[in-house]
Amino acid sequence: MNCEKFTEGKIGEIKQTVGREKAINALSGGVDSSAVTVLGHRALGDQLKTVFIDNDLMRKDEPEKVVEMFARIGISVELVDAKEEFLSALSGLTDPEQKRQAITDTFYSKVFGRLVKESGAKFLLHGTILTDIEETMAGIKRQHNILAQLGIDPQQAYGYAVIEPLKTLRKDDVRELTKFLEMPAEICERIPFPGPALAARIVGEVTEQRLKTVRTATDIVEEELADSGSFQYLAVLLNDCATGIRDNKREFGQIIVVRCIESTDARTATVTQLPWEKLNKISHRITQIDGVNRCLYDLTDKPPATIEYV
Repeated sequence: MNCEKFTEGKIGEIKQTVGREKAINALSGGVDSSAVTVLGHRALGDQLKTVFIDNDLMRKDEPEKVVEMFARIGISVELVDAKEEFLSALSGLTDPEQKRQAITDTFYSKVFGRLVKESGAKFLLHGTILTDIEETMAGIKRQHNILAQLGIDPQQAYGYAVIEPLKTLRKDDVRELTKFLEMPAEICERIPFPGPALAARIVGEVTEQRLKTVRTATDIVEEELADSGSFQYLAVLLNDCATGIRDNKREFGQIIVVRCIESTDARTATVTQLPWEKLNKISHRITQIDGVNRCLYDLTDKPPATIEYV
């Protein structure tokens, strides 16, 4: 990919499309949304308002870290507290598609709808990539950021138009682009993180307590596997429980699955052959989490599995 040509072309397209209107975008800190944020600000300057929506589904201290990281590169990001709205929308839901739909509706219609009205924005810049579109259209997994491709007119449904500068790129292309844009390595090399965030890593209902459990496990896995060189690594909380022993007493505890994979574009993936000592250490740390007494390692490639569980 010719990054210089792509960047110049997209900056021009964004300028032409938005004109003198205002635009808004939601930054998650992932490589896709980060690339869109930088492209958008280079094209629009103060015409673009960037927000980080704290939905309570993120990794440990993620909202504050991302806002601080972008402040260092001169981009102001407003932190929006929407925890109660997202947890309320997810309450009682266990079906994966219903959970994703609840997140989509809460994000676009409620939270973003309010922010758009307050800001007067007419356009939303979105970090949709080609793999998101392909997996949704193939019926593999509904990506929360897919709208027009499913026949949803965002202008009619939510009151604003959507611009998708990265929709022809795959993950490896986006990483190349962020390097060309001279973004910090902590952004360029960030492992993928799903749009529905930790809700995609909880099988069953999403609650504050279950979020706390999977967030703690995620922190352990990312710390232990940061030097693995793998494409992605994550922790998943299952809906099942298992009998265990703690303090010489029977415990009916929760189960965490660790997943670590090799890939270039997330379309296919193979399992990383981690050293036994590393797996053993991860298992020991994860089973110290309150209420967790089993740790499993997922040996399944993509396909037949998807990378995320929900």
